[in-house]
Amino acid sequence: MQVHPQPETLPAADLGGPALRTFFRLAEAWKLRIAEQRRLLGDPPESTFYKWKRHQDGALGRDTLERISYLLGIWKALQILFPDPQQADAWLRKPNSASTFGGHSALERMLSGNVADLYVVRQYLDAQRGWN
Repeated sequence: MQVHPQPETLPAADLGGPALRTFFRLAEAWKLRIAEQRRLLGDPPESTFYKWKRHQDGALGRDTLERISYLLGIWKALQILFPDPQQADAWLRKPNSASTFGGHSALERMLSGNVADLYVVRQYLDAQRGWN
C-alpha cells in the first residue's frame, strides 16, 4: 500500500495575521461598522478587537478562524456571481426574498452572532453558483 503524504498546512497559530489582514480588508470593502466587525468575529472583547485591528496580527481561536474562513468564502462567491465589485459588496445589505433571508439582508442574517448563519449564507451563495 502506498502512503500519500498530506499537504503541508500552517498551524492555526500562524494563521492569525493573514486571517486578520483579510478580514479587515473585507470589512473596508463591505463598509462594516465597528460593531458589525466585532459581531462577525464572534464578539471579542473591545480591547482584543482593537489590538487585532491595530496590529493586524494575533493568536486567533478556532471559532474566529472559522468565521473569517466563511466570510472569505462569501466574498469570493459574491465576486464570482457579480462581475461588478460594487454590486457584489452592495448585495450584502440588500433585502432578499429568498426563504433563507425572509426579506432581510444577508448581512442581517450574518450578524445574528452564530457561526451557523455565516455557513448558511455561504451555502446559499455556493448553491447560486451551482456548487451545491
